[in-house]
Amino acid sequence: MRFHDRDDAGRQLAEALASRVPDPSGVVVLGLPRGGVPVARHVASVLGAPLDVLVVRKLGLPSRPEFGMGAIGEGDVCILDRDVVARAGVSEAAIDEVIRRERAELLRRTERYRGTRPPLSLTDRIAIIVDDGLATGSTARAAVRVARAMGARRVVLAVPVAPPDTVAALRDVADEVVTLSTPSRFTAVGEWYDDFAPTTDAEVIAALAGAGPAPTAPAAVNRSELEGFTATLRLPVDGIKLEGIVEVPDHAHGVVIFAHGSGSSRH
Repeated sequence: MRFHDRDDAGRQLAEALASRVPDPSGVVVLGLPRGGVPVARHVASVLGAPLDVLVVRKLGLPSRPEFGMGAIGEGDVCILDRDVVARAGVSEAAIDEVIRRERAELLRRTERYRGTRPPLSLTDRIAIIVDDGLATGSTARAAVRVARAMGARRVVLAVPVAPPDTVAALRDVADEVVTLSTPSRFTAVGEWYDDFAPTTDAEVIAALAGAGPAPTAPAAVNRSELEGFTATLRLPVDGIKLEGIVEVPDHAHGVVIFAHGSGSSRH
């Protein structure tokens, strides 16, 4: 099964989850930034559940950063695999330094995505963690553990595509793993998408800002509410998608739309 883009994947995943979640009360949908948030937005919309991000940071071994010895999440959640730490001979001082560094990056990202809004409570709720796909599943595994540590009574991991061995391994940590496609020949998540353009921070922020129900009638907008707004747009033009950035600077008195070629200055 292929997907056109993350929106297509999100709609299909939402349909699959709708029959599994007859009662959305007590459900929180959590997108893993960045690419999981556009997918999660559709899931939350169809289920009628609130949407939030779940920012996790893997704690890599000092000598082998790609090899995880634990993970951290919001609310000072810290999970360490003491067996891995012992086998690698990592000192407490080295652990503290890795946590300090990753905590700073976690705070930067959560402030960027959520601003001053506090995270949604997971206490005694069903957490549906959504990503745009899994390869090794290491980030998803950390996310499941963090969601449990934040009080979720049930954790469901939902993705459009993942290799079968990764899905089988994650069933040991999540209460349920929902996936639309488990191809046996799997090299990367992006190969199962026609459009797998990187998701920007601005798109994550816009998806979270638009997570609530649509207004029933147009409402007056205070100009100050739009200050600092940034979003990436993809406009269909003659069979291609023309990317653009719309940004409203502080104290703006008007809007100028400027279109030109593909040189580096387009950024």
